[in-house]
Amino acid sequence: MRSWFGKNLIKIYAGLAFTYLFIPVLYTFIFSFNNSTKSNLVWRGFTWNNWANPCGAPDVCNALGNSLKIGLISTLIATILGTLIAFAIGRYSFKGRASTNLLIFLPMATPEIVMGASLLTMFLSFGINPGFWTIVIAHVMFCISFVVVTVKARIASLDPSLEQVAMDLYANERETFRRVTLPLLAPGIAGAALLSFSLSFDDFIITNFNSGNVNTFPKFVYISAQRGLPAAANVIGSAMFLVALAIVLISQFVSKRRKAAF
Repeated sequence: MRSWFGKNLIKIYAGLAFTYLFIPVLYTFIFSFNNSTKSNLVWRGFTWNNWANPCGAPDVCNALGNSLKIGLISTLIATILGTLIAFAIGRYSFKGRASTNLLIFLPMATPEIVMGASLLTMFLSFGINPGFWTIVIAHVMFCISFVVVTVKARIASLDPSLEQVAMDLYANERETFRRVTLPLLAPGIAGAALLSFSLSFDDFIITNFNSGNVNTFPKFVYISAQRGLPAAANVIGSAMFLVALAIVLISQFVSKRRKAAF
């Protein structure tokens, strides 16, 4: 018995960890089928109506649309800027490089409530009213750090000899970057973009400080939870999880196909 337990200890730990992580997801998914009206805290029977009409709760789809637009715009800007910064730090030596590395980690180490309040103070001091674009600016500011760290780690793992071989075969720097460097970095950039989008989409604290009258999905969930969370929130949350899971599975499948091809 001890021998079996010792051999399967890691599997047991992994199973317990995954169970702990997926219990909230499973609960959310199950209660997305709850036949409730306003409050979705007590099981009242099974129904498909919530999935057939996910916009049944007032303002839920408007909040979701705002979160999606903010997430996509913030992700695009943060991924472009973060990738360029990661290249500069990872590939080139310049004065102040160590200080730049430190500054990159500051937004990650700063509590969100401090960052949110500081950004709100800055916007108000410049006479900028909180709204859609102040949320985008705030999200870009804290997402860039995560993009830089993710892409920089990918750059550090690249084999420089591959680029050198391409240049030895008379490829110029632009062709080498386009045909060798960029494809090798693509998984890291894609991972950074997904991380940035997820951070932006589900952010509440910084958004709450800088949103003004603009409603987002996390704000909708927070406000609705005070009087009983509607089943539409469970439906949208479950749908976003399923979409994310599908993206991960497809990316892994494509990666395996590419490895098998080589």
